[in-house]
Amino acid sequence: MLSIANRVEHIVMDSPFLSEGLRRGLINLSELARQLQPQLESDLWKPVGQAAVVMALRRLAERLPGQGSDSAQDIALAQKNGQLTARTDLVELTWRESSRTDGCYRELLAQADRRGDMFLAVTRGVNEAMVICSRPLIPLVEAVFEGECLLARLENLNAVTLQLAADSHRTPGIYHAILKKLAWDKVNLVNLISTHTELTLVLDRQHTGAAFAVLAGLVQH
Repeated sequence: MLSIANRVEHIVMDSPFLSEGLRRGLINLSELARQLQPQLESDLWKPVGQAAVVMALRRLAERLPGQGSDSAQDIALAQKNGQLTARTDLVELTWRESSRTDGCYRELLAQADRRGDMFLAVTRGVNEAMVICSRPLIPLVEAVFEGECLLARLENLNAVTLQLAADSHRTPGIYHAILKKLAWDKVNLVNLISTHTELTLVLDRQHTGAAFAVLAGLVQH
C-alpha cells in the first residue's frame, strides 16, 4: 500500500517543474500541500492532512540533490563532448507497419545514400514505421512508401544533435538531466533519436532557439 510520502514523491518526481522548484526552494510547501490534497485523497482513498503532506514534501526536498549536483553532472557531460549540430526544415512521417515495411526501408536507404548531405532517420516500432528527413527527400520517401497507410505527418521541424562522450551510457540519469532542463525552459520535444554517442532532439521550429540555448549552456559550463 502506498503511503502519503511515497505518493507525494511519485507526484513530484513525475513533474520536472515540481522537482526542480522543490530542489531550488522556490515552492511554498503549505500551498503545494493544499493543492496536492485532493489528488492524494483520491489516490489513497482516505483523508489526508495538510500537515502530513507538508512534512512529506519537506523530507523529500532534503533528499533531493542540491544545485551543485546537477551542475557537476552537466560539467562532466560538457567537458567530454561539447559539439552541437543543428538541422533545419525536417518532416516526420509515420505509417502503419505492414508486410512491405522492410522493403520500403531498404529501398529508401539505398536511394537516399546518394544524397549524403541530407538528414534521414528511420525507426521501426512494434506497429508503426517512422521516417524523419530533410524536406528535399520527401518526394523520394512518398514514392517509396506509396500505398502504405500514413498515420501522421509533422511539418516545420528542426533537429539539434548533442555529441556525447563514448562512456556516457555509464552515467546514471544523463538523459534525464538534459530533458529536465529543456522541460524547465518549456521546450517541447517532438521526438528523440539516440545512438551510442549522439542525442538528437527533434522539435518544432519555434522551440529550436530555446533548445539550442539550453544545450549550449551545458556545453559551455
